[in-house]
Amino acid sequence: MKSRLFCKTATALAVTVLATGVVYAQEAAKEEAAPRAKDDTVRLGTITVVGSGAKLGSGMMINDDSVKGRSTVTKASLEMERATGNSYQSIALLPGVNTFNYDATGLFGGGLSIRGFGSDQLGFTVNGVPVNDSGNFAVYPQEFIDNENVCTTSVAQGSTELETPSGGASGGSVGVITCDPTDKRRARVAQTLGGLSMSRTYVRLDSGRFMNNKAKAFLSYSHTEADKWKGEGKAKRDHIDFGFSLDLNEDNKILGSVLYNRAVNNNIYSMSLAELNTNGYYYDFPTTFKPKLAPVKDTAQTETVMNPIYWGTSLNPFENVIASVSGSFKLAQDTYLKVQPYMWYGFGNGGWGEQALNETTSLRGGAKDINGDGDTLDVVRVGRASVTKTQRPGVTAELSTTVENHYLKFGVWFERSKHRQTQPAVQLKADGEPADMWLREGCVQRADGSCYQGRDWATVSTAHQVYFNDQISFASDRGLLSLGVRVPTVQRDVTSFANETTTRSYATATATTFTNVQQEYRIRRSFTEVLPQMGVRFNAAPRVQVFANVAKNFRAPSNFAYTGSNVRFVAGAIQPFTEVKAETSIMSDVGFRYQSPMLSVTATLFNSNFKDRQANAVDPNTLTNVYTNAGRVNTRGLELEAGSGVVRGFSAYGSVTIQESMMKDNLRVSTAVTLPTAGKKFTLTPEFMAGLSLQYEQGPFYVRVKGKYSGSQYATLMNDEIAPAYTTGDVDAGYKLGNLGFAKNALIRFNISNIGNAKYRNPSSGTVTNAVAYQSQAAQRVFYYLGAPRLSTLTFSADFE
Repeated sequence: MKSRLFCKTATALAVTVLATGVVYAQEAAKEEAAPRAKDDTVRLGTITVVGSGAKLGSGMMINDDSVKGRSTVTKASLEMERATGNSYQSIALLPGVNTFNYDATGLFGGGLSIRGFGSDQLGFTVNGVPVNDSGNFAVYPQEFIDNENVCTTSVAQGSTELETPSGGASGGSVGVITCDPTDKRRARVAQTLGGLSMSRTYVRLDSGRFMNNKAKAFLSYSHTEADKWKGEGKAKRDHIDFGFSLDLNEDNKILGSVLYNRAVNNNIYSMSLAELNTNGYYYDFPTTFKPKLAPVKDTAQTETVMNPIYWGTSLNPFENVIASVSGSFKLAQDTYLKVQPYMWYGFGNGGWGEQALNETTSLRGGAKDINGDGDTLDVVRVGRASVTKTQRPGVTAELSTTVENHYLKFGVWFERSKHRQTQPAVQLKADGEPADMWLREGCVQRADGSCYQGRDWATVSTAHQVYFNDQISFASDRGLLSLGVRVPTVQRDVTSFANETTTRSYATATATTFTNVQQEYRIRRSFTEVLPQMGVRFNAAPRVQVFANVAKNFRAPSNFAYTGSNVRFVAGAIQPFTEVKAETSIMSDVGFRYQSPMLSVTATLFNSNFKDRQANAVDPNTLTNVYTNAGRVNTRGLELEAGSGVVRGFSAYGSVTIQESMMKDNLRVSTAVTLPTAGKKFTLTPEFMAGLSLQYEQGPFYVRVKGKYSGSQYATLMNDEIAPAYTTGDVDAGYKLGNLGFAKNALIRFNISNIGNAKYRNPSSGTVTNAVAYQSQAAQRVFYYLGAPRLSTLTFSADFE
């Protein structure tokens, strides 16, 4: 064990030294002020890069003065990436980050864990607006924003930022910030072509400054299409970003943004290991639709479903809007008020499947002629999917002031989200596509004319938070002591309306019976936690910092914990099978930074103790949820990060993560079976990860080579199935053509992902209990997303003034 740890540590140090790739003696040459991470002057819960400085690690690192572990990717790196990329791809090389995408384009989304905790345990914000799903805290990075409009993406690996407006951030936070409009008027056009029949057109218009130089705005639009990397189907995405800036005067500023996304994707089939071994790497949804039976009056037609379903039925249409206005107003000397109202709207569906409905028994309220043949004798195949509609207004506000050596902040957050979740059905056309892919019209009806529903839930989630922070400078500003506390509250008010397929139990004194219950109910639960934070940073030398931080984090239970088979009636009253507790964690960081414009190195030791850790296993093909409480989990490790400035055209970035995550409790899965999970490794937590980026830039030409090693990771809580380690490599290259007639700043960019064509797999969920049967506990299937093959794209962009 000691030899293994020694080898890993030696490898980590070797990669770190390689990543720095810099000659210390050259640091003194024309040294510029290093960029620093600081509070955004207008938005809440975000940071921005101030000062030009050197491009550390080709834009994958900035010098940071915070009291905690935190990493930031800047526009210098983002503008070299594939134009269709998403935020998961942007942060893939950062320490602690274990991420993958369902395909190389970034259009289909992906998976993410940081220090072993999933995206639904992180507080995600875009321009300070919370974008986790309000019901289950899921994140869909392909929806957020066009990559050209992103300025920074920051990761707080352990301690959630105090200002983060989230009731589900038990494992850290991620913040994405858009670029403000440019000061000069321009039009930018970009066209991308590549493998998988990819085509993307992007247009951005910047107004430049107007209204006596007080205002500026931009509007961008993009249209993207690309085929799936396996099977039939494609992704189609239309996206609009709008932003404005208004400087009322030097001390009062307003920013605003509206981000709109509309996507229609065919799903990529995820497989179990048995399916992978049987059907091969490129197996996908069937390409032949089983014909439906012709309706005949007074004759029973009995149809059976396809499983897996036809590729044209497996869809994921969704549209959403993220809108916000942020204002900063000076109230007195060194006293400012920040206010940000916002609105998040989303509508769409997923988890398509076929359902065989008996015209006599399957619908509430009596028989119904579904196929229109004049009788109710049939069993009819229909398509159904889970529809979600979210309306989510909220507001954040912060009052800050400086009193001697104290920088004081007091903030509040309030949000009231209405989350409507249904599962209607529609007829399938002769070609296998649903009659209405959006499930807005043409639903299969009950006898009374209402729509059939496989689920029918309405959740009102009311969240609010107060926080206080005192940042105290000491030792002539060499030190900073940060004392803070936040108190979030999340109230779930869930109404389940009577529907066709929900099964709940009735408990009696002697037995528990299960039946198809057609009963409406309402259940309400509220969760509040006091979450202190304390951190210190000290400048031990002009370029040397040490820091330490400890914080408590919190995550309220998801709304599905109070729906479907997770609840039961006892003596006529509704209650959960188990009263779900909020998840809490204690996160600790101790670190060292060496920072200069030419070299930056950070080393962080971390420890996290999670209590009442919630777990949600999802079948990605049907979106079926299975709730589990995994008890206590301890994760500890070391993160190394290094970035160099530019030396003779070369720059580098590297990161290393060494971690161990262990469960401390056994897991009871039934009245008769308790799985011996205590002492086993937690899922989705590779013990070793390393990332490396090397860039060369000379005149108008640049090339960057990136590599990521992800160690093996367990796919089940019983550690009886494992996903092997893998390595991927990407290449980004570009040539600045300069001015070509009316076209200014012309650039041609070439991107290759997975250049080695590596084949690998990632579990779609980290909470599958066991892949091998244990006592009377049957084996569970682990579903995997497979690594997409090599993809090359070419982008041409230019400005027009």
